[in-house]
Amino acid sequence: MSRKQKGIGAERELLHMFWKHGWACIRVAGSGSSHYPSPDLVAGNKTRKLVIECKSTKNQIKYLSQEEIAQLKEFAVKFGAEPWIGVRFNILKWYFLSLDDLKTDRQMFAVSLTLAKAKGLLFEELIGKFG
Repeated sequence: MSRKQKGIGAERELLHMFWKHGWACIRVAGSGSSHYPSPDLVAGNKTRKLVIECKSTKNQIKYLSQEEIAQLKEFAVKFGAEPWIGVRFNILKWYFLSLDDLKTDRQMFAVSLTLAKAKGLLFEELIGKFG
């Protein structure tokens, strides 16, 4: 399975999770390849709108470019939504991080498994279901 196929599969998995829990969600096909900013997923319910950049990795750390974060922020502001980074480390659960929790070296942003476990929200926490 190519990296692109793995990423699409992860996005679709998350899309189904939102629908299963009563949220509307769409996958933005071609996100990252348009000259307009676009997140991987747009999800919402009656009270919240989320835009999510999804990442899946078999490594202990995932890097995101300054451009990816800038585009997510821009779209979120124009759309009036909360920007989130969703990351799944191999077969572990999804973790969601606010942009303020990302670590940067001014070139790239990094999300480590340690950071995700310490600062990230699990899916149920993100959507407000705790049990």
